[in-house]
Amino acid sequence: MDALKAEIANKRKALEIPAVDGRPAKYMRRGELERLKEEQERKAREEEEAKRRQEKEREEREREEERRRKEAKKVKQSNALRRSTASPHPEGGASPAPESTFNISNEETVRRLRAKGQPIRLFGESDKERRLRLRALELIEEKDHERHGGQNDFKKALEDVDKHTQEEAARDKGKKKDKEASLMSDVLDLELVKTDPDKLYPIIYYALKRALKEWEQWMDDRPEHVKRTTQGKLAAATQRQSAEYLKPLFKLLRTRNLQSDVLARIAEIVHHMQMRRYSSANDSYLRLSIGNAPWPIGVTMVGIHERSAREKISTDQVAHVLNDEVSRKYIQSLKRILTFAQTKYPPSDPTQLMG
Repeated sequence: MDALKAEIANKRKALEIPAVDGRPAKYMRRGELERLKEEQERKAREEEEAKRRQEKEREEREREEERRRKEAKKVKQSNALRRSTASPHPEGGASPAPESTFNISNEETVRRLRAKGQPIRLFGESDKERRLRLRALELIEEKDHERHGGQNDFKKALEDVDKHTQEEAARDKGKKKDKEASLMSDVLDLELVKTDPDKLYPIIYYALKRALKEWEQWMDDRPEHVKRTTQGKLAAATQRQSAEYLKPLFKLLRTRNLQSDVLARIAEIVHHMQMRRYSSANDSYLRLSIGNAPWPIGVTMVGIHERSAREKISTDQVAHVLNDEVSRKYIQSLKRILTFAQTKYPPSDPTQLMG
């Protein structure tokens, strides 16, 4: 009986050991163990990849459903706008006022609708109805703008660039004048800073006006595909913003009401710009903007008693960019004009380039 039990136990052990080549093996080689381990790892990887594929497909389906929901919502809003802008007359005739005051081309209409993220044409919509829909959208945005306050000046400049894109595209590019002669003519004499400062005001005024006009023309002469890029629009907006920031300076020049040290620094900037010495012009700009004062904010009294070095803190050493926001803006615009002049009229000596 005991022998029979032992034989049965041996048979059971033989069945538990994996078979090799169809025969039960009492011992397994190391290679067989590694092969079995690799097989298990491969199956685990396949299961993991299948799970990842299923998860990815599920996410793609969710994104597609979300996109469809957004498109359906836009179409629904557009239909509601179109119904709200329909003519109230029973005869079905549309009012001529919106058409006459908002007569733009189909290309401009498509461009503005795309910029607002709206469909360029609804089902069964005519060109006239599409223009009315665009006008309704813009009127809604104007009301929101009035309700929530003004926008920043840079965004306003960007909007002005978009508004005048069609007008700039229609300008004649064949008639170009020689701008270099106008910018570099009548070089400012720095001796006037000491001898006759009053003569500097008109010279600086017209020199900066000419440079600003050339910058604007430079923007207009760019290819149309460059103007429509994001960088092109930002460059044009920067030019418009600088022209706006320089208005207080032009007013001070007309009224001859600039501080003597500010007038001297601006005269140096204009002189070096006309001579294409942009590195020296940048040094004068730094003296004007941040100064070279021993005190970082340009204070003139540091105690209750008069000190021996009191006379060293003069107006020439004050950082004028810290005076007020108006000064900061037109001083910053002077640096932008320098950058433009360096780009259009590079110096013959590379050492005179600004960093």
